[in-house]
Amino acid sequence: MNQLELGPIGQISRSVGDIERAQHWYGQVLGLRHLFTFGKLAFFDCAGTRLLLTQEAAPSDVESILYFRVDDIAQAHQSLKDKGVEFIGAPHLIHRHADGAEEWMAFFKDPEGRPLAIMSRGARRAPAIGAVSGSLSAGEESALPRARRSRLHR
Repeated sequence: MNQLELGPIGQISRSVGDIERAQHWYGQVLGLRHLFTFGKLAFFDCAGTRLLLTQEAAPSDVESILYFRVDDIAQAHQSLKDKGVEFIGAPHLIHRHADGAEEWMAFFKDPEGRPLAIMSRGARRAPAIGAVSGSLSAGEESALPRARRSRLHR
């Protein structure tokens, strides 16, 4: 019997309250490439994974957090702030690996007020911004769904 081997994730979905506003924000503000729209569905390319936005009368207030990889987190943070993106906190160190590589993240809100994040991994470096910390700020933690917050404190 052949063993099933799943491939990479092909598509992820998020609900939105207004598809036109979401199309503008994900396309013009975040800079994702718009693939196509029909009805109340809009599709974007996220480096090979398709993002489906679907308009709902009452979008979910609890959805998976999308973490977007960036090369330079300080530059990406400033660029998004310049476009009016509301950040929950500044870029900060999440983890330092044994080999010295560092994981940095910064959380921000989508138009529905739900968290998204930018993330960067690289060689050890002195940050241009943000506090060096191994945990989330109170604002970032409160933006996470309750189940995810409880896992942080185990």
